[in-house]
Amino acid sequence: MTDCRQVLTAMEELAPPVLAEEWDNVGLLVENPGPVTGILTALDITPEVVREAEDLGCNLVVSHHPVIFQPLKSLKWDNPACMLLARGMSGICMHTNLDAAQEGVNFQLAKLLGIQDPQAFIPCGRIGTLETTPAALAEKCRRTLGAAVKMVEGSRPIHKVAVISGAGGSMLEEALAAGADALVTGEAAHHIALAAQAAGITLVVAGHFATERPVVEVVAGYLAARFPEIPVKVSQADRDPFGQYLC
Repeated sequence: MTDCRQVLTAMEELAPPVLAEEWDNVGLLVENPGPVTGILTALDITPEVVREAEDLGCNLVVSHHPVIFQPLKSLKWDNPACMLLARGMSGICMHTNLDAAQEGVNFQLAKLLGIQDPQAFIPCGRIGTLETTPAALAEKCRRTLGAAVKMVEGSRPIHKVAVISGAGGSMLEEALAAGADALVTGEAAHHIALAAQAAGITLVVAGHFATERPVVEVVAGYLAARFPEIPVKVSQADRDPFGQYLC
């Protein structure tokens, strides 16, 4: 019978813990003994995701964002980590190590956008070739990721595109140093947009959730192949906390 520590070993082969940032919290963050009856993959472990897992008979949730990140100063019944424990469920979280993994979050984002030969240019970012225009790149992000997109239109043609999922706007200078003509990320502050405008680089901001969510299906496929005897499902309750965008 497979237990959660065996699944942890498989996930650490996909996303080695050594790749995680020092400040991060990754691994088996909630552990309950016994065999794994089913696995649910998600970006976030929210109360809705925990209840969904219970309904589906999945006693292990594998997520990207840590279910325990800031120190817990109190324990409450509706805290997702407490909900897992109370239901006899476990939680494995692979965060910045999955961002930086060879076929992790940013590799999958680059692949989805059609970027050729994506290479690491910082531990988590990827950069490769894509001949396009600012408008076409923004539209591709909108369609491919199902995202509401904001764009700073660069002043030069696009030949090389960098991707840094999630809150990657702060790494604009690194993308520029790597020779990027465009950066696709999930979040970017106002001053980063101004810096992109001044540098002439195209900046496409497509949302934290949208730029990272594709890896959830990839993880599900990986685990299904590694553990064919265990049902593996992709969460449908795992949703962008910003909800619907208003135009």
